[in-house]
Amino acid sequence: MNSSMLAAYIFTLLTSVVVLFQLALALGAPWGEWAMGGKFPGKYPPQLRIAALVQMGLLIFCGAVVISRAGLAWVEYAHVSRYAIWFVVVLFIISAILNNITPSKKERMLWGPVTIVLVICSFVVALD
Repeated sequence: MNSSMLAAYIFTLLTSVVVLFQLALALGAPWGEWAMGGKFPGKYPPQLRIAALVQMGLLIFCGAVVISRAGLAWVEYAHVSRYAIWFVVVLFIISAILNNITPSKKERMLWGPVTIVLVICSFVVALD
């Protein structure tokens, strides 16, 4: 297994965890202090539940791009993933910055390191 494949597996695993977290928020889990800067402790209001679903879709798209670029699946889309992977890298750089400067200590402690690993993994896949 090469480094790109390993990075893609790690990216997929961590992204799956984040997708499940977003799904839980969308379904009403009282974990608002762990996301969005902790501005909405407890259950998300309806508009943020919809935002959590949108974030899930974006994360699933990013996972598909990484998997395709690493050659693990959907290799017929390799020509698209060659460019789309850089969108993923930039998106996760922004996410890492925001998760590491958030006023929510819980969010910083949990998602800060996760997003840094996601940046590294997407970058490894992008460079391959």
